[in-house]
Amino acid sequence: MKNQHKLKRGIQRWDLVFLIINSVIGAGIFALPAKVFAISGVYSILAFLVCAFVMMVLILVFAEVSSRFEQTGGPYLYVHKAFGPVPAFVIGWLLMLTRLFSYATLINLMVLYLSFFSDIFNRPEVRVSIILMITGIITFFNWIGIKNTAKVSNILTVAKLFPLAIFIIVGLFFIDFTNLKPGPAPSLQDFSAASLLLIFAFGGFEAGLVNSGEIVNPRKNLPFGLITAASIIAGFYVLIQIVSIGTLPDLASSDKPLADAATGFMGWSGGMFITVGAVVSIMGTLNVQILSGSRLPFALSEEDQLPKIFGKIHPKFATPYVSLLFFSALVAFVAIFWGFMNSLAISVISRLVLYGLVCASLIKLRKNQPNTNSFFKIPYGNHFAILGILATIWLLSGTQTEEIIDILIWTGFGLIIYVIHKLGSTKKK
Repeated sequence: MKNQHKLKRGIQRWDLVFLIINSVIGAGIFALPAKVFAISGVYSILAFLVCAFVMMVLILVFAEVSSRFEQTGGPYLYVHKAFGPVPAFVIGWLLMLTRLFSYATLINLMVLYLSFFSDIFNRPEVRVSIILMITGIITFFNWIGIKNTAKVSNILTVAKLFPLAIFIIVGLFFIDFTNLKPGPAPSLQDFSAASLLLIFAFGGFEAGLVNSGEIVNPRKNLPFGLITAASIIAGFYVLIQIVSIGTLPDLASSDKPLADAATGFMGWSGGMFITVGAVVSIMGTLNVQILSGSRLPFALSEEDQLPKIFGKIHPKFATPYVSLLFFSALVAFVAIFWGFMNSLAISVISRLVLYGLVCASLIKLRKNQPNTNSFFKIPYGNHFAILGILATIWLLSGTQTEEIIDILIWTGFGLIIYVIHKLGSTKKK
């Protein structure tokens, strides 16, 4: 890790909380309440609570494991320390895939939301232009230093939470409690499918961990940031689902449930307010995707798993500029040419595999370092880790065969790159 000292630790404790909130709350919560309600009805509130519980278990595991490390890389480094270079490369590759395909999903959703204002946004050339322009702007702010990126993230986090808070506060006064009466219980398969969908809305917290090399006092601030952000997010999500069900009778058939519900109890201006909030929310999450994703080629190069050129750091701004430019170009390409639903499926499955392996890492690290007290330690950590592994297996059981095949193909492609690089490095020696 010879370049680590050149990265500036510019992310403070509350910057990290906002960064994690920004990475989790994207477009999902503006669309998923309807999709989950269509599958499981009023029991979708329970699905939100179950998913919040699962994510809190995972976050507690991540809080302990992350507090053992101070370098850039996040889950990639945890698995590297626990299981060695090849499993770590797979995790680093899956982390990059989640960033790539989450970005592709979200930026295409942003264009869809913008079409609310004008049909011109439905034109292919306009869509491509917007993707390139937004990616370029975000790349610029990431280029000029981590403190500037953190400030942008903080502003966008407040801007995305404000309309959601107004939606909840005002909406609570308009709830029709007859809409909340339970009907026939969904099947276990439907309930699992609803919970799997919610992983896209609840997932993404791991993005904040990748930048450990730029976080002030990561051993203390990472656990605080994870647990605080998760509590805020869970509270918002459950209340949003309650308000959506209670105020929108046609929730199951809505394409933009929060905007439709807000239009119902606040008028047209309320729907416009939520639509603008959705665009701002997506913008904030896109910023985090590039911030965290651009550090992954850098982290892999530091472990000699990608060419050393990705480890270059800008002499003035102290940012990994080669890794940043590479990743930004890649996300723009994927966003332009890759389909929306394929992007969503690959992102969710990659994320679940990653969560399961980090839970396994906690068990291995506790065995290898049983007497170390310099990190955050959760009670019954091994039990939490096993529970997290079982939860990810349960959620993965709801995936389709073709989606698993897509993941295996992409992982195989990454391993080919890894082998080629290793062979090239061996020849040079």
